[in-house]
Amino acid sequence: MPQIVTLPAEAPDKPVVGAPCNGCGLCCAAELCPLGRAVFGKSRGPCPALVWRAEERRHVCGLATEPKAQLTRLPGFLAPLFARLARRWISAGTGCDSDVTADILPAKPAAPAGNAAPRDTSTH
Repeated sequence: MPQIVTLPAEAPDKPVVGAPCNGCGLCCAAELCPLGRAVFGKSRGPCPALVWRAEERRHVCGLATEPKAQLTRLPGFLAPLFARLARRWISAGTGCDSDVTADILPAKPAAPAGNAAPRDTSTH
């Protein structure tokens, strides 16, 4: 059964496998990587660490970029080390390795203004 994920319209299209990651977020919205499974203890659904950076118009891994925000119990002095290890564990910089495919669904059209439900104007 197809899975539906929601991403910002401004997110870039998914690159082909092997191309540099562009922050589309599709891979992490569709499933958790092994690091996400270990950290969050779940095996399905979108990764809670997927962070949208509107000013950059891209997604990033919160475990690799801001681990203290994702793991509030992580001692602050360990955050830089954890971030470095997270980047290694997710293979940051090695290119897209997701074979997830995407179809863009049209947005739900708004109801036409003339088709609003009639108001009850009777007096009781």
